[in-house]
Amino acid sequence: MDIDILELSKDSAKFVLSGTNAAFANGIRRAMIADVPTLAIEYLILNDNTSVLYDEQLGLRLALVPLSTDSDSEYVPQSECTCGGEGCQYCEVTLRLDVEGPKTVYSGDFISADPKVRPADEKVPIVDLKEGQRIMLEAVAHVGYGRDHVRWQAGIACGYKNNPIITGEACKACGNQNFETNGIVYLVDGEARVSDEDLLTCKECGFQKRVSDLDDPSALKITFDETSFVFTMESDGSYSASELILKSADVIKGRAEEFLGILQDL
Repeated sequence: MDIDILELSKDSAKFVLSGTNAAFANGIRRAMIADVPTLAIEYLILNDNTSVLYDEQLGLRLALVPLSTDSDSEYVPQSECTCGGEGCQYCEVTLRLDVEGPKTVYSGDFISADPKVRPADEKVPIVDLKEGQRIMLEAVAHVGYGRDHVRWQAGIACGYKNNPIITGEACKACGNQNFETNGIVYLVDGEARVSDEDLLTCKECGFQKRVSDLDDPSALKITFDETSFVFTMESDGSYSASELILKSADVIKGRAEEFLGILQDL
């Protein structure tokens, strides 16, 4: 199995995963979305809320503020904690918010009980407070999984496609006009070709295939490499893109080891 990085930034990545099958590729996609544990605000202890948002609206908005922590954080889901779900320093953290208007409240206004836990983006707007309005609360954050609630979904816009294989012959019916659209597909020695740079980003080949299909026989043929996948993904900020990819691979590895252990015990 090989991984070739095409683009990599703090919160997004594009890479080619080859030498595997669709089941493993989809497992990585699902793990990034649903199975990597993430911190998120689960409930509020409200002391005062005279903003224009109802308590429930405020709770929903705060739940969707991504929280980040150090890579060596030892927070665990409550269901897996030794406290039995009662709440302790290993499974929950509180963040305090106390602001008065006039002011626009941002995620950066939180004061965390653990300095290592902060909103991933401190400029997420929460609500506009007018003169005399106030919000005073404690937000309790727990570790959870995206499969249980979207608040714990670390991976967004995660998807993949098979690496396309484009071949073809000179089209006598159209005088090769079909291959000149946007300069994506071109002819070399009477055969259709796509540059390596365009092949992984091309969104026009499907359109050109439909145009080519008007000819009889079709001059353009598009197939797919069943063992190579082009991935695109984004993180909500709770993890960097590279951390999220590695943690999703760890999830797959852990499940495989668990399954192997079950089989060995049979």
